[in-house]
Amino acid sequence: MGVKKYKKIAAASLIAGAVLMSAACSNESASKKVDGNGNKDEISISFRSGGGANKGLTEWLEQEVIPEFKKDHPNAKIKLAPLNVSEGDYFAKIALMLKSKNTAPDIVTEDTFMVNSDASAGYLEPLDDEVKEWDEWSQFTENVKNGVIAQDGKVYGVPYNTDSRGLWYNKALFKQAGLPVPWEPKTWDDILLAAKTIKEKLPSDVIPLWMNSGKATGEATSMQTFEMLLYGTKTPLYDNEAKKWIVKSDGLLHTFQFIDAVYEQKLGPNLSQVLNGQGSTLAYQQLMPKGKLAIGLDGIWQTGNWRTDGPAPWAEAFDTIGFAPMPTETGDAPGTVTMSGGWALSIPKNSDNKELAWEFIKFASSKENNLKLQMKDRSLTTRDDVANDPQYQEIPMFKEATAMLKTAQFRPAVDKYPTVSTEIQALVEDVVTGKLTAEQAAEQYQKNVTSIVGKENVIEK
Repeated sequence: MGVKKYKKIAAASLIAGAVLMSAACSNESASKKVDGNGNKDEISISFRSGGGANKGLTEWLEQEVIPEFKKDHPNAKIKLAPLNVSEGDYFAKIALMLKSKNTAPDIVTEDTFMVNSDASAGYLEPLDDEVKEWDEWSQFTENVKNGVIAQDGKVYGVPYNTDSRGLWYNKALFKQAGLPVPWEPKTWDDILLAAKTIKEKLPSDVIPLWMNSGKATGEATSMQTFEMLLYGTKTPLYDNEAKKWIVKSDGLLHTFQFIDAVYEQKLGPNLSQVLNGQGSTLAYQQLMPKGKLAIGLDGIWQTGNWRTDGPAPWAEAFDTIGFAPMPTETGDAPGTVTMSGGWALSIPKNSDNKELAWEFIKFASSKENNLKLQMKDRSLTTRDDVANDPQYQEIPMFKEATAMLKTAQFRPAVDKYPTVSTEIQALVEDVVTGKLTAEQAAEQYQKNVTSIVGKENVIEK
């Protein structure tokens, strides 16, 4: 049922629904207030807040969007309902909350890789009619819109940020090791060679190369590590034309082999560091600012750590750090690769205040408000008009990060992806801990993914 169809619901039904809601309300759900005319004027917004996540998003909502929204909606009550959980736990927690009208928020932040899965499960409200009538939808970058379109072709959210990934490197450490600055690796071998040089020429407490490498770091292991490598080969995860999963390929094997080489040659961090759910925080808030990490494969949002009001202020960051594009495996065209994702504001199917939720999303997603968010959050904008704004272009590293989007790849928009991603995380951890060889991991991947998606949905290349 579309958002606007809810206007036809009788006031008596709304009141009855509110009474039932209050009787069953849990700690995780915001109470839904109803005024004397039977109109609900309260919405709740859920997002992840654990481990310092979404500090910029929280400030933006509290300090910018909500106060301004209330000027035009003085009776509206906007309740923030953050979840203080890890990234992996967030997806599981949200899935449980979305199932019930008692616990579903009115707006939820969806990682775009989960949009198709949650939409297919019936958890999200389609917004096709709404975006068609919204004159600002045309300002959103076309390929970014794909992240909120599910397999059924419908729109299930408004993206509020996107991202690109590359190789962070410490220019001071590179110069000490005799490596070139700026660094422009052309192949995977160039990355390994730089890491080996760091290991040989710098003190042993300097980590040559950091990649998210375990189950505890969840989707970061799948996307920032495994897929950044795999999509630089000739075979991605999924064949969009055949509509089948690629379960055996040289690319899959070579990806596992690269990961194995990093840890076999002791070019990565200690396992106790990298297999920790807070590994990324350690890498970019502590090790890199202290000159103890030479190279890190990660995303543009890490710059948010180092801003003046960030969790790890670092005045010299942008004089010290470079951001190099990730090369393809052997330098084949297009030469570089990045994975792109991002987050969206979506309306749960079980929200009972969809009209006000949509009005809030439109307001929060305006050019002015989106620019304010990126200034705080240090992610890439989803709007073309914001991308061209001089204030946005002055953000350090954003010019380089935006250029990387030209060769951006996206995760498969199919509902089995989250399960396959979990399998990737487990196998990567098995490789880095020595439980499996790269060859064994590739074989296990073929077996397990075939079991997940079905024999009729896989191919070999």
